[in-house]
Amino acid sequence: MSNATLKKRTGPVPILTADEAVRLIPDSATVAFSGAGGGIVEATAVIEALADRYHKEQQPSGLTYLHTTGLGDRADRGMSPIAIAGLCAKAIGGHWGQSPRMSELAETNQIEAYCFPQGVITQLFRSTAAGHPGILSHVGLGSFVDPRQQGGKLNERTTKELVRLMEIDGKEWLFYPSIKPDVAIIRGTTADTDGYITMEDEPTFLDVLSIAQATKNSGGIVIVQVQRMVQARSQHPKTIKIPGFLVDAVVVVPEQMQTYQTESNRYMSGDLLAVQGGIEPLQLTERKIIARRALMEAFPGAVANLGVGISDGVGYVAAEEGVGEALTFTVELGPIGGTPAKGIIFGATISPRAVLDQPYQFDFYDGGGLDVSFLSFAEMDQAGNVNVHKFNGKIMGVGGFIDIAQNSKKVVFSGTFTAGGLSVQVNDGKVDIAKEGRFRKIVPALADISFNGVEAAQNGKEVIFITERAVFQLTARGLMLCEIAPGIDLQRDILDLLAFEPLISPELKLMDARLFQEEPMGLKQEWNAATV
Repeated sequence: MSNATLKKRTGPVPILTADEAVRLIPDSATVAFSGAGGGIVEATAVIEALADRYHKEQQPSGLTYLHTTGLGDRADRGMSPIAIAGLCAKAIGGHWGQSPRMSELAETNQIEAYCFPQGVITQLFRSTAAGHPGILSHVGLGSFVDPRQQGGKLNERTTKELVRLMEIDGKEWLFYPSIKPDVAIIRGTTADTDGYITMEDEPTFLDVLSIAQATKNSGGIVIVQVQRMVQARSQHPKTIKIPGFLVDAVVVVPEQMQTYQTESNRYMSGDLLAVQGGIEPLQLTERKIIARRALMEAFPGAVANLGVGISDGVGYVAAEEGVGEALTFTVELGPIGGTPAKGIIFGATISPRAVLDQPYQFDFYDGGGLDVSFLSFAEMDQAGNVNVHKFNGKIMGVGGFIDIAQNSKKVVFSGTFTAGGLSVQVNDGKVDIAKEGRFRKIVPALADISFNGVEAAQNGKEVIFITERAVFQLTARGLMLCEIAPGIDLQRDILDLLAFEPLISPELKLMDARLFQEEPMGLKQEWNAATV
């Protein structure tokens, strides 16, 4: 079946095997993928078929990959199967670390590689669908995406400048050009025989509609992997996520998993409401200490974002404290409310209140709608700059980090003080560093900047940095140490591990003793009293 026949179909949607579907992809095509970490809305069977075809035939070749967020399990799944030099020539992704074999291609200069903010890419799909030349955004100014720094380029092989700095009415903006996909590889749950797609079992919608519209309006081919087929017009029209005229081929995979870890978790799909208190509490480790202290920066009624990494424990602590319903957690992939999942299936949410398309979630974020955001850091420096996208020679990418950190009213960065073998024990309400980590995460100056602390301080943004042993606040003069944990020696456990002399608050105090106890902290009573 030719591509032209697919584009002009008037009858039932073609149902192809994954092997047949990937034969529709021509050499040098730009291929847009839906998906997020842990197999969320990932067309796994089609991706694996693409890898198999190239291994057997060395076709197609020279592809450009385009994906909003990170796909994979931080090992061999997601985009890793198609991380093959020759098959891939260039990649533009919001996050890379979920598929480390893709990162390795970029780190070794085997492909051209760009990293743009997740919100920017998802909005670019929508902009491309509308025929716009691109988008103007303030997101990325002052970061490595700014052309005055690296322009989002991740290696020496990547030389073309895609991002442009522009000035309108005396204000700086970044221009990101539209990218026209030739092929979309996306996923839904159910297709009817006319190609209309629903997503009832998916944890979120991501940007599948925008990807399909952008591809179709660019003259491309849309391939959708689904779990099942039904008769045309047998589904409620308000449940349709992708109209049939956008779909060129359907690949049916009856064994399609909801995520890598779940076949069909109805709490994640929003069909069932989890019993309050039914979520298992976190063990009292450095992660829980940090999550507890971070949650103290929220307040009743706040609209918050939870980031991946150590910050994903904040939602579980909120549930344990009984305050999960007192504020609204959001995840950049689209879920609102409920308890965000942690680990490789971050992006799914247990019993969400609502689920938006990803581009609209970022519209709200970029416009400053978030009251507080909980984000993880890999490195930070004495000026309050933060790096999450590239460290120790490894490319991770930013995901939604830049959009969220740059635009949230308050930002809470979380991370351990050191990394690489760090062992922390909590005994009798005190922190004991049983073994110090090999890597220093707080350094004098960063070469790679994901969040510009200098500009944030100039703009008066409230920024807090939380570790298991110390809490810092961003000031106009840089980092200021404000709190230390009980049991921590200021000189030995903090100052001796810094290659600079931080500001120390004249009101330096101990971190709240409740952070280091097994029992809940009692935040529900505090918050209830605050709202009376």
